[in-house]
Amino acid sequence: MSEPVLEIRRLSVDYGLGDSAVRAVREVDLTLHRGEVLGLAGESGSGKSTLAYGLTRLLPPPGVISGGQVLYHPVDGPPVDVLTLSPAQLRAFRWAETSIVFQGAMNSLNPVHKVSTQLVDVIRAHQPGLSRPARLARARELLRLVGISADRLDSYPHQLSGGMRQRVMIGMALALEPQVVIMDEPTTALDVVMQRQILGQLAELRERLGFAVLFITHDLSLLVEFSDRIAIMYGGRVVEQAPAAQLYRAALHPYTDGLLHSFPALRGPRRELTGIPGSPPDLRAMPDGCAFHPRCPKALAPCDSRLPTLGPPADDPGRAVACWLHPADEVVAR
Repeated sequence: MSEPVLEIRRLSVDYGLGDSAVRAVREVDLTLHRGEVLGLAGESGSGKSTLAYGLTRLLPPPGVISGGQVLYHPVDGPPVDVLTLSPAQLRAFRWAETSIVFQGAMNSLNPVHKVSTQLVDVIRAHQPGLSRPARLARARELLRLVGISADRLDSYPHQLSGGMRQRVMIGMALALEPQVVIMDEPTTALDVVMQRQILGQLAELRERLGFAVLFITHDLSLLVEFSDRIAIMYGGRVVEQAPAAQLYRAALHPYTDGLLHSFPALRGPRRELTGIPGSPPDLRAMPDGCAFHPRCPKALAPCDSRLPTLGPPADDPGRAVACWLHPADEVVAR
């Protein structure tokens, strides 16, 4: 595995303050390595988007970061804690080092401005020394990079298809050649054919430019094929991490197994779709112990009273899981 480019250490995010605060992200640890695609999956409400907005300090009120660190490792120089950056430093950091493609990104373009205006504004804000012809040339290059003809530069968003608008947003995210691109469910509103095209192009761009991707979605079937590693979130916590192929072949956490059996297999024999009974937990009144135990078909005696530790199981050190069916190696050693 290559060196880390982004380390999330025990990050917690609350909505509200005091006793009425709702903890949406609970002491999450994640590491994104340079040039890697890390998939983050889970049901709606599991904390995926909140984690993305927390680590980039884009949380809307009343969201607050209540603990943890987000360490960014530049190509040269010591690591930087994103949570301690001043407003001026944060402005310089965004887009240049880390960019984000928002959920529903194809509707994020300003409808009253041409594509050229919106691409050039991003470049001008971070590279004010560039001349206008140079900025326009870079905007044309970005469109070609994402498979759009440069003559679309003078189009308005409503004159583009949904897939083309999505590609424009990806091009905008790559305008300053960041080391990390965070994609928050970028293909949710697109049909499966367009999803395939955009993901294939994104994989090609990643190979060519070498950036790392944190890809967030509720559709685990997308991640299995596209990601190097996958992390599964439930109730604001990461409950399993593993290489994508390993997680697909042998999920250890019952929640991950339920997600995998919620969509048909792309290849091989047919399998029964079972889904997951019940509903995600209420973050205002989380159950004791493992948050998944009220829905878990394999719950054990300690599941309703003791929280399992996320760590490598004793028989498989190459992955991590928080489940009493496969207790972490350090728990077994006690």
